[in-house]
Amino acid sequence: MPTKKLLSPLALPIYVFAAAILAGAALLRSPASHAGPTVPFLDALFTATSATCVTGLVVVDTGSAFTPFGQGVILLLIQLGGLGIMTYASLFFYLWRRRVSLTDHIAVGQSLLQDPSFHLGHFLLRVVASVAVIEALGALLLYLMDPVGFSPFSAVFHSISAFCNAGFGLLPDNLMRYRGHVGVNLVIMALIVLGGLGFTVIVELYRLSRQRLRPRARLVPWRGLSWYSRTVLSTTAFLIVAGAALLFLGEYALSTWTDWADAALAAMFQSVTCRTAGFNTVDIGRMGEASLGIMILLMFIGGSPGSCAGGIKTTTFRVLAAFGRAQMRGGRQAVIGRFAVDDATLNRAVTLTIFAMGIVLVSLLVLCFTEGATQAHHLAPGRFLDILFEVVSAFGTVGLSTGLTPNLTPAGKIVVIGLMFVGRLGPIVFLSVLQGFQERPRYQWPEQGMLIG
Repeated sequence: MPTKKLLSPLALPIYVFAAAILAGAALLRSPASHAGPTVPFLDALFTATSATCVTGLVVVDTGSAFTPFGQGVILLLIQLGGLGIMTYASLFFYLWRRRVSLTDHIAVGQSLLQDPSFHLGHFLLRVVASVAVIEALGALLLYLMDPVGFSPFSAVFHSISAFCNAGFGLLPDNLMRYRGHVGVNLVIMALIVLGGLGFTVIVELYRLSRQRLRPRARLVPWRGLSWYSRTVLSTTAFLIVAGAALLFLGEYALSTWTDWADAALAAMFQSVTCRTAGFNTVDIGRMGEASLGIMILLMFIGGSPGSCAGGIKTTTFRVLAAFGRAQMRGGRQAVIGRFAVDDATLNRAVTLTIFAMGIVLVSLLVLCFTEGATQAHHLAPGRFLDILFEVVSAFGTVGLSTGLTPNLTPAGKIVVIGLMFVGRLGPIVFLSVLQGFQERPRYQWPEQGMLIG
């Protein structure tokens, strides 16, 4: 029985991702990957984890520390981690007309869709084809906008990194040199948003676009977007606009950004990227504490289910917001649009959020001890905020940092590696695996009320 539980469909992605990270670390550790001094194994493991978990936190500069071979390894890990290694494995068997096991079917369904009852082969073909087209178009646009700054390989690298919400870049200043370049900003933002919506929404948008382009007479009865996709799109739009407005006010009011048009573009870019991707066009370490607090909240929420992003997900945030609104109004149901959320979904949202906050809090306390935040506050002002920002960025697989990542202690790197791993697969996966080892109690305790608040 314990062996069967260890090999359950829920636990399988954990082993696959761990194996990919170890293989990637071994390749990045080889001399063929090093452009300069030898990269220590812990740094190679950190980089492989960050790439596979599409985070973007780096302890060594990707563009200068690694050769084209090493950068290719990182790019491969990003692509595998973004779409999910289990997706590629299942697609391989499908294309070779072999039978895809029920275990693979369930694992892919749980990682990509809210409902695992779907046609695996057709869905995977649509996903991979859509991703290939989007990433190729993004790379082409980046190259055409700046052939010098974005060589063909660099354009492909940044396009894949943006769509997979990885935040890895080959430029030493990330994308700060393109802060005022409207075209590059729009392309990167579009790739990030598409990669953070989730494959279910992308497939629905593709179907809807085909319906609109075809003549009405040839169409099957009209079907609009599902309730789930509408919720994802509206919540994503709200978070982007609200985040951009707050960041604009926070930085423009402090006169950090003097040109309002430039500030608006930078605020919009950071609002998009800090929930999922990790690219930056401004120096994060020089931003105000209010702006960092806003970004921490956005990073904790993250992207949408079944996407390349981490965090507790936009739908969890929307469910909790609907539940809070219902409680304040004395309602009995958490209503979103035309439907009310069922109790099972509400329980999962609350459990996920509590579990995620617990992981962040424990990691924060550990890093406070390992990264020197135990000394008097006046001797290290802002250290606690830097560590909190790092922890949430790693958990949300965002990749932004105020400058702490390259200076992490070995113990701190191990903690961040664990955070990225848990954040990419999702805390609910680990919680479900742990619950699978527990026997359900066959009794109930007597209940009694307790004073709250």
